[in-house]
Amino acid sequence: MTALREYLQEATHDDTLVQEIAAAYYDDEITSKQVQTLLGAAEAANLQVLKQQLDDDFIDEVAES
Repeated sequence: MTALREYLQEATHDDTLVQEIAAAYYDDEITSKQVQTLLGAAEAANLQVLKQQLDDDFIDEVAES
């Protein structure tokens, strides 16, 4: 299990992997908790904000303001 954790920690510095995780999150294939586990709290928070901004309802609200 320790080896797997170490591998994931090293792999999360790979931009391609981070992009794939982000895409899976935006497509609702994984949860924010899973993103947090994979990428850490700061990156998960960033992706949550971006996902909210990409949400159609949010875009409509901003457009109407």
